[in-house]
Amino acid sequence: MNNNPQLNKHGELQHLLTTEGLPSSILLNILDTAESFVGVTERDIKKVPLLRGKSIFNLFFEPSTRTRTTFEIAAKRLSADVVNLNIAASSQSKGETLLDTVDNLSAMHADMFIVRHSQSGAAHLIARHVRPEIHVINAGDGRHAHPTQALLDMFTIRHYKRDFNNLRVAIVGDILHSRVARSQIHALTTLGVPEVRVIAPKTLLPNKVERLGVHVYHDMEQGLKDVDVLLMLRLQNERMLGSSLPSSEEYFKYYGLTQEKLSLARQDAIVLHPGPMNRGIEIDSAVADGKQSVILPQVTFGIAVRMAVMSILTGN
Repeated sequence: MNNNPQLNKHGELQHLLTTEGLPSSILLNILDTAESFVGVTERDIKKVPLLRGKSIFNLFFEPSTRTRTTFEIAAKRLSADVVNLNIAASSQSKGETLLDTVDNLSAMHADMFIVRHSQSGAAHLIARHVRPEIHVINAGDGRHAHPTQALLDMFTIRHYKRDFNNLRVAIVGDILHSRVARSQIHALTTLGVPEVRVIAPKTLLPNKVERLGVHVYHDMEQGLKDVDVLLMLRLQNERMLGSSLPSSEEYFKYYGLTQEKLSLARQDAIVLHPGPMNRGIEIDSAVADGKQSVILPQVTFGIAVRMAVMSILTGN
């Protein structure tokens, strides 16, 4: 009996809610499928007809530019009809419940919902509620998960490093408030990365984070030694209650990625960042724009990865 709410009774992907609990075969299938879509983005006519006639609703209850835009571009490149909902100006602000909103949109023959919400578990709630022919993708829920961001990070790592089996990967920064970090950790460990490190001050680490199979460092000098991949995280000031940090200047001094700190990692190490970046706080401009940065390719690959997830969910 399959107990994973993301999989149908045949063990195929029905929704993408989290990287946690997904087998490596499904993660690799998404990465391999995305490989075939990278070429589409380089053609003169950037469209394939796989989702023609499908209606995809972007339900963003929380502000987002990059994620919403890349989902929209991905859906349009698959020839789907895309509806972007300005939730702040919608029935939600008039007191309609989340599931009422979903029911009304389902009645308009929605095929897929892309959901971003400030409450952890919102996408799971919708996935349990919708009819079996409707698919749900979690585009970030609270502090919980952001699976497509983690998958585009995995795609980027594999593109530059070829496989996952001999890598040391460090995730640096605000692990406590980051849904991306959780999704990255689950994906990295499932795909066979032998050593995943987290580097952060104690105030920005979840309790018992070691249980996720990571090595904990509070010091950049030790944590970055011989690392192949650095995943930098944004300081999520909007999620911080009280004072988790003394000051952004002090944070940059100890945890901001400078060229000097980057030199502690392997010579061919790559630097990723899910964006938006706070330059001069978690990353120095010289690094963000430098030759080891793959931050802009991440965004390009993100479209192909999201195309892959949508096409797999709809059985194409």
